[in-house]
Amino acid sequence: MNILLLGSGGREHALAWKMLQSPLCNTLFVAPGNAGTATIAQNINISPLDFEAIKSFVLEQAVNMVVVGPEDPLVKGIYDFFKNDAALAAIPVIGPSQHGAELEGSKEFAKKFLVKNNIPTAAYDSFTKETVEQGCAFLETLQAPYVLKADGLAAGKGVLILQDLAEAQQELRNMLVGEKFGQASTKVVIEEFLDGIELSCFVLTDGKSYKVLPTAKDYKRIGEGDKGLNTGGMGAVSPVPFADDAFMQKVEERVVKPTIQGLINDNIDYKGFVFIGLIKVGDDPFVIEYNVRMGDPETEVVIPRLQSDLVELFIAVANQKLDETVLSVNPKSAATVMLVSGGYPEDYEKGKVITGLNKVEGSIVFHAGTSVSGDDAVSAGGRVLAVTSYGHDYKEAIKKSYQNIALLHFDKMYFRTDIGFDL
Repeated sequence: MNILLLGSGGREHALAWKMLQSPLCNTLFVAPGNAGTATIAQNINISPLDFEAIKSFVLEQAVNMVVVGPEDPLVKGIYDFFKNDAALAAIPVIGPSQHGAELEGSKEFAKKFLVKNNIPTAAYDSFTKETVEQGCAFLETLQAPYVLKADGLAAGKGVLILQDLAEAQQELRNMLVGEKFGQASTKVVIEEFLDGIELSCFVLTDGKSYKVLPTAKDYKRIGEGDKGLNTGGMGAVSPVPFADDAFMQKVEERVVKPTIQGLINDNIDYKGFVFIGLIKVGDDPFVIEYNVRMGDPETEVVIPRLQSDLVELFIAVANQKLDETVLSVNPKSAATVMLVSGGYPEDYEKGKVITGLNKVEGSIVFHAGTSVSGDDAVSAGGRVLAVTSYGHDYKEAIKKSYQNIALLHFDKMYFRTDIGFDL
């Protein structure tokens, strides 16, 4: 098969790495890709949002399947674009329809879906610029800390958790009236705060049946001990030690099954990944959010633990025969640590030459924000590399990643030294 993978991050490098292990994958194109995918696949200089250019490329190169990495093309309807075009309709797209992508594209849509399907989640209400003062009054009915979520896509940075009521009210005004997150915060969801420990559950579904993939936990804050600004993720571990069989049984019964059934009940076309952000409160799971694609950097620990043929699974998803496949998972743990540009998640410089990639042994380096400059890989984003390792437990895996990080360098490189500290 000829496969086109859309995206340019660490998630896409990990998916490419895994798909290329399949004998079913002849040629893999990545649009636009990065310096890591350039070494294993064919990078194509096309934006994942340029649907017409994607159409031309797919038809010219006889592409048999499109796998969508990031959320933007899904929210903008790439699945429907293919489905409704006679020339493209026979080419499967791995990712949900635009309707299904609303689970990530709109926090309010997701909360309504959760409540309608009796899936445990925090109490909430949503507000607009016109109702901002009602929102401020609603905050007064809650206990601190206060959770504010931009309704739309804000690149993983649209959630604020604040301890002070007056500050929360001011930030609500900043989001709604001051357009702090632009279009994403024309509506804001306010939630009650749930106190527990977070984890991510990943599901692959063909719209009828599903497979629960390995769990993972990522670390969002820039600073040690989970302090400081939110990022796209500074590292991750899989499996999550506190998600034992009894807990995962609850997740499957109370969250996964009703989620898939809810998609069926609403006639939502959904063939792809469901990322379920969970919080464990006591011994019970509550849903914080849905994403409609794999998370990053969780992909860099979840996908390396899959022993099944990923392309085979994707074909089963496209043909709605996922229930006929067997999901095999490596019992070893995996951990990944992100190397980021100095200054991230605020202002940072790009174009820093990366050295030491050829010295790494016993770990996999997935490129996130990189590009090719002459013979060099250079930094091209805030999060630059993800160093993933296996171990008998997460501690051994993390130790291996840190040993290899010592061999890597680019100017102002920063990473957290405490991934897994809270486990």
